[in-house]
Amino acid sequence: MRALAKLAHEEGLTLVERPVPEPGPGEILVRVEAASICGTDLHIWRWDAWARGRIRPPLVTGHEFSGVVEAVGPGVKRPQVGDHVSLESHIVCHACPACRTGNYHVCLNTEILGVDRDGGFAEYVVVPAENAWVNPKDLPFEVAAILEPFGNAVHTVYAGSGVSGKSVLITGAGPIGLMAAMVAWASGAGPILVSDPNPYRLSFARPYADRLVNPLEEDLLEVVRRVTGSGVEVLLEFSGNEAAIHQGLKALIPGGEARILGIPSDPIRFDLAGELVMRGITAFGIAGRRLWQTWMQGTALVYSGRVDLTPLLTHRLPMSRYREAFGLLASGQAVKVILDPRA
Repeated sequence: MRALAKLAHEEGLTLVERPVPEPGPGEILVRVEAASICGTDLHIWRWDAWARGRIRPPLVTGHEFSGVVEAVGPGVKRPQVGDHVSLESHIVCHACPACRTGNYHVCLNTEILGVDRDGGFAEYVVVPAENAWVNPKDLPFEVAAILEPFGNAVHTVYAGSGVSGKSVLITGAGPIGLMAAMVAWASGAGPILVSDPNPYRLSFARPYADRLVNPLEEDLLEVVRRVTGSGVEVLLEFSGNEAAIHQGLKALIPGGEARILGIPSDPIRFDLAGELVMRGITAFGIAGRRLWQTWMQGTALVYSGRVDLTPLLTHRLPMSRYREAFGLLASGQAVKVILDPRA
C-alpha cells in the first residue's frame, strides 16, 4: 500500500510503499477513503520545534480520516466489516486517574494517531476498534473525515454554560474556529462576532456571524462594544495568538467565560489579576473531544443537517499531489484539504 510518512528529521514528507498491516486483538483494519490535513500535520511537515520534540520517525502521519472497516481482529464485535467509520485520534489507557474519573480526553497516557503511532495518510491503517465511530453509509467520506476536528469545536462551544442566547466572540477563523461559528449559530448564540486577520478564511464565517472583524483593519474591542453595548459573555479562542488572547479576554464582560483551544507556539504573559481574577472570568482549557459525549453531540448536529460542513471542504486532491496540498494549507488559501489515498 501507499502511505505518506515522516522518514527523517527534516522538512517534508515522503510517499512510501508499506505492507498492509494486520489487525491484532481488539483492533480493526480500515480502508481509508478520505484523509484531511490539519495544523498538526503542517507542524510535522515543517519540522518545527514542536515536531522535533514529539515526532519519532519513521511515522505514517495523519489523524483526521474516514473509511470502511476491511477486517477485524480477534475479540472485536463492533464495528463490523463493511461499516463506514470516522476515527477518534486519541488512544487512551483506561487506567490513569483521568480515565478512571471519566475524563478520557485528558488521559495522562494518550497516544495520538499520526503523531505517536501510524496514522491515516495511507491506503490502510490499523486502529483500536473502540476508536471507531460508525456513520450512516450515506454520509460522504470527506465529511466523515473532519468529524474529529469538528469535535474540538463542539467541545469548545458546549463547555461551561454553553452559548444559547449568549453573545459570543470567536478569535481565529481557522477550520475549527469556523466550525465553532457554525455550531454557535445552530445553537442559538447571538450576536456572534468572528475575528481573524486572514480575509480569505474570515469570509467563510459570514453566513454564521453577525459581525466579521479583521483586527489589522479595525479595533476589535471597539467593534465588540458597538455591537453588544458592553462586551461578550463568551470568548471562544482558537488562534493561539498572544495579542488575540489579550483582546478576547478584555472583550469579555465581568463574569464571562473564556474557552481556550488555541495553543500559543511559546509561553505568553498576561495580567492574571486584571484580566481574569478581579473580573470574575471563568476560563476553560479545551483538550480534544469528550469521549464519547462530544461525538454524540457533534454527529447529532451533522446527521440532522443543522450543521453542514461541506462549505469548509475547499480542496480535494489525490495523495500523490501531497506537496501541492500542504502548500495550499501553508498559504492560508484553503480551509480543509482532503487527500484521496488511492489516487
